[in-house]
Amino acid sequence: MRKWFVFLLIYVVVVLTTGCSEEETTSIVDEKIKIGVMLSDVGLGDQSFSDSAFSGLEQARDELGILFDYRELDKVGDYETGLKQLVEQGNDLIIGLGFMMEEELVKVAEAYPNQQFVLVDSVIDLPNVTNVTFKEHEGSFLIGAIAGMKTESNVVGFVGGMDSPLIRKFYNGYKQGVEAVNPHAEVISRFAGDFGDDQLGESIADELIKERVDYIYPSAGFTGVGVIHKAQEEGIYSFGVDSDQYFLGEETVVTSMLKNIDVAMLNVAEELYENGELNGEDLILGLNEDGVGLAPIRVLSLTPEENDEINNLINDITSGVITVKE
Repeated sequence: MRKWFVFLLIYVVVVLTTGCSEEETTSIVDEKIKIGVMLSDVGLGDQSFSDSAFSGLEQARDELGILFDYRELDKVGDYETGLKQLVEQGNDLIIGLGFMMEEELVKVAEAYPNQQFVLVDSVIDLPNVTNVTFKEHEGSFLIGAIAGMKTESNVVGFVGGMDSPLIRKFYNGYKQGVEAVNPHAEVISRFAGDFGDDQLGESIADELIKERVDYIYPSAGFTGVGVIHKAQEEGIYSFGVDSDQYFLGEETVVTSMLKNIDVAMLNVAEELYENGELNGEDLILGLNEDGVGLAPIRVLSLTPEENDEINNLINDITSGVITVKE
């Protein structure tokens, strides 16, 4: 009889505790800050832009308890549907990840003037939109300087996902970096017109290699992954972009131009967490703000003189002695 009483008591306690936990969980979820993210056209798995941003939001979730949800494209070019779904879901902040959704984010932001938005990689002038942009040209300048120092053929390559103002910032900075240390080097560029085709990236890399390119810098999302793979296959050096992409070509990826989107996403989440809203000031992140930089240099070594030159270039950019043009 006593055993049955103990069992019944435990059962009642478990039921009551479970009931309370569900109510408390519901209340806690309702009180948590919620962020919705509309991903760029390639979406998760690009091993670059989207994945880096996602990593920053995961860190915000783990460290701050923020909840986040995301949408990927169901139909090419239709960002508006996903953005509206995230608004209607009741998120405190909606993040548009990428310049390609600028036009549709404008429509949604105008339709929901009380909703807070963030646009990454482009700038629109609306009171409820905070713009986050990077000085990709500064980080790309350093990549170009390394390529210019180490090239043996005096021909280096660049592959852009699309010929757009944003991707031109990568190219322009890269070209200026090459020219700063090696005025005799030639920079050959190709624009794929696609951020999501690794096979196309391999084909373009093959074309560049046939033109004697011995270093290639892709800024092309998943298309750039194909560039890196082909470069390693042919024994040509390459560079990663946005995140540390060494693991994509551990024999030939020299370093990567880090575009710290994860840091930016965590900063935005922290401000939202602390203040309940964003202050409305746009973020422009370069070398000085830890928005861009270089991953560790691997697979080859810089001489002490070359290391000194890279460090001097970084100091000259951050101090304003060198202005890298967009």
